[in-house]
Amino acid sequence: MEISFHNNMFSLLLLLLPSLSFSPSAWAACNAVDKEALLGFKRTITADPSRLLQSWISSTDCCTSWKGVACNSVGRVVNVTRSGLVSDDDDLLDTFMNGTLSPSLGNLSYLQLLDLSNLKNLNGPIPPEFGKLRRLTHLFLNSNQLTGSLPATFKHLSRLERLFLNNNHISGIIPFSVIGSLTALTELGLSENQLRGSIPATIGKLVLLTKLDLHANNLSGSLPTTIGKLKSLKYLDLSQNTIKGSIPKSIGGLSALVLLDLNQNQITGSIPSSISGLISLQFCRISENKLTGSLPPSIGHLPSIQRLILENNKLTGKLPATMGHLVTLTELFLSNNRITSKIPSSFSNLQNLQTLDLSRNHLSGELPTELAKLQNLQTLDLSFNPLGLVSIPKWFAKLKLFRLMLAKTGIRGSLPRWLYSTSISTLDLSDNALTGKLPPWIGNMTSLSLLNLSNNGLHSSIPAEFKNLRRLMDLDLHSNKFSGNLDTIFSKGTDDPIGHYNSIDLSDNMFAGPINDSVLQSSAMDSITSLVLSYNLLKGSIPKSIRKLSELRILKVVSNGLSGKIPVELGDAMGLTTILLSRNNLMGSIPGKVINLNELKEFDVSHNQLRGEIPPHKAIIPVSSFIGNPGLCGAPLPPCE
Repeated sequence: MEISFHNNMFSLLLLLLPSLSFSPSAWAACNAVDKEALLGFKRTITADPSRLLQSWISSTDCCTSWKGVACNSVGRVVNVTRSGLVSDDDDLLDTFMNGTLSPSLGNLSYLQLLDLSNLKNLNGPIPPEFGKLRRLTHLFLNSNQLTGSLPATFKHLSRLERLFLNNNHISGIIPFSVIGSLTALTELGLSENQLRGSIPATIGKLVLLTKLDLHANNLSGSLPTTIGKLKSLKYLDLSQNTIKGSIPKSIGGLSALVLLDLNQNQITGSIPSSISGLISLQFCRISENKLTGSLPPSIGHLPSIQRLILENNKLTGKLPATMGHLVTLTELFLSNNRITSKIPSSFSNLQNLQTLDLSRNHLSGELPTELAKLQNLQTLDLSFNPLGLVSIPKWFAKLKLFRLMLAKTGIRGSLPRWLYSTSISTLDLSDNALTGKLPPWIGNMTSLSLLNLSNNGLHSSIPAEFKNLRRLMDLDLHSNKFSGNLDTIFSKGTDDPIGHYNSIDLSDNMFAGPINDSVLQSSAMDSITSLVLSYNLLKGSIPKSIRKLSELRILKVVSNGLSGKIPVELGDAMGLTTILLSRNNLMGSIPGKVINLNELKEFDVSHNQLRGEIPPHKAIIPVSSFIGNPGLCGAPLPPCE
């Protein structure tokens, strides 16, 4: 859920909007100082594959003949636009330049707009001479490889309205004197750099600021209380830093704020009750911090809020009943906190709610039946709460859910039959006390793409109707008592281009029989990345057709009854990172092609009947991965005699 300025869009807008300059036509020729300043920049460019500067020739007039340059009536350059996004016959060409920023550009004393954004490979520091551009209103240097610190001379750019240096490698602190001097700024983008230190308190002087994006830096310290003075601010993104301290009460003064993103910081304390002052707020994300205390009742007075994301904190107390007033809310994420008590019945008023995630809290008590009114709800996650549901409430059948997650909520007994008539695509009922068979009507749940019934007490073989799950891509049935062979699972149908497995985990069951060579070649298996079959009763050899699983990354078949040799064809699954085959009855030698797979990180064939010398290999594999094979020798085991 990355929220940031779309760097490329700024250059695109500059191409589509009218220029800030004037057509020179019959006006004065290009000023000699300005021409030399631009040629000085061209000399520092070492690669220009799209020939953005090809027309910059000293024998021609820079006002009339040079692309990307515009002048005023007296021949002074006011606009230089050579972005890496180039408009070419209604198409956009995405290109680059190699080189550095020449100090000579600081001699363009009439310059109002400089756009050298998205050139990707401009490197080196921003010359302090840029501080001489006293008429500059727009400076775009984003999406390059610029280094060094923010020039202190920027404090002289008092007319600057839009400054974007995001997506570079700029380091150092944000100078207090610079920020406090740029009082004409309306938009400031310094995100995705290596800035450190605190956000200057002088930020409060930028009263015209509408957008402030400092995300993905190394900023620390606390949020300055002066931030509450930015009455025009609409967009505030300080995510992915190490900001500490509490949220200042003054934040409630940002009545124009539409987006607030403080995700991934180290903010502590409680959410201030002044949050109710954010009357324009639509997106609020303060997840992955260290917030404590209860949610203030005033949080229910955000009349425009659509997405509220407070997951992965240490929030406690009850859910305020006032949250039922958030009728514009579409997404609510409060997972992984310490919230207690019941879900308020007032939540039934959230008629626009599409996602409700309250997982991993301490919620208890009966679920209010009024929640059946949430007819726009698509995703409901109440997993890992001590709800003691016993059974899934029947009124759930009235909801139009696509994703239902109720892991470890105390569900017992058999799967409720009403599930077969739903359009659920993700169903997670893991870590409960479900019993009985997997019913044949499971085949009617044809929208399923993910099914997780792991860690329950389900038994019997997989019904033939399972093959109808043509959209299923992720299956987790581990830690049950399922039996029978694997053919029905592996050979299910697909609904191209979906329905090809990503992952299967059938470990800790009682599946038996051989792994059929033919079923591994089914279309459902052709893009699987993770196959976990450990702790079953499988017998026979590892099929040679495993070479067909070209996307396979993880293979775990620990503690079964596999026999025969490790097929050399396993080495054709070039992407394998994990191969765990310990505690079987495998014989023969270890194929060098397998143990030398380029991506291999984890390999364990201990406690088998393997013989011969362990092939030389690059991966670091411990002794424990080979023990229990009396016939094996060679590093890391003792040398062969």
